[in-house]
Amino acid sequence: MIRHFRELYQYRGLLLSLVQRELKARYRGSVLGFFWTFLNPMLHMLVYGLLFGVFIKNQIEHYPFFMFVGLLPWIWFSTSVTTGASSISDRRDLMTKVRFPAQVLPATVVTTNLCNFVFSLPLMVALGVIFGVWPSWHMVLFPVVVLTQLCFTLAVVYVVSALNVTFRDLQHIITNLMMLWFFITPVLYRVSTIPEKHRMLMMLANPMAILMSSYQAIFYEHRLPDALPLLGLLGVSVVLLWGASQLFESRREEFAESI
Repeated sequence: MIRHFRELYQYRGLLLSLVQRELKARYRGSVLGFFWTFLNPMLHMLVYGLLFGVFIKNQIEHYPFFMFVGLLPWIWFSTSVTTGASSISDRRDLMTKVRFPAQVLPATVVTTNLCNFVFSLPLMVALGVIFGVWPSWHMVLFPVVVLTQLCFTLAVVYVVSALNVTFRDLQHIITNLMMLWFFITPVLYRVSTIPEKHRMLMMLANPMAILMSSYQAIFYEHRLPDALPLLGLLGVSVVLLWGASQLFESRREEFAESI
């Protein structure tokens, strides 16, 4: 793992260059261009807000803002995983080059979507102000939550990108799996609405539930996230990232031949 990330740091200039290229190319040729970074989550919010806030009544105050707090990190995670699954298999032009650092490609996908997440945060804060929900000092723990999600997302993307080189059906399975994962993650509803006997199982089996609850605690509920689940997930995510980097390194020599 140390060698893996030492090389990633060594090629940080390449990583930054690829991220910049991805950000510029994502909406190149479209009329609205960079504004799609804000419009995409807003459109998601409008659709789900209409469904669960108007047609299916709920008791959550300031529901559009509550939902938006969870949608932004979920979009970062889901887009990273679905796009990252093919980040190696779709780049034969780069992988066939001598000594190209393969680990840069999945990291580029995750970092690009992290940038989109960060760029959308002012929109989330503005939406909160509209509903009278102002930021509070609890935001000091926001970097810890982001770091935890970054480690977990990188671990997942490293695994699926390495396996997808050999098992190409995996990227299609993941696309459908993410839809199921979305609805069992408390983005559109409070985790407290889950029966208590199932709540602990959900939090243990679904790391994204811990992350969503942490974001909601900071921005919506104005309290500190539950320390034990969050710090436990951070530790688990670091271990998963170590294991994922080991798997990625063990298969890296096969990438050029397999694609």
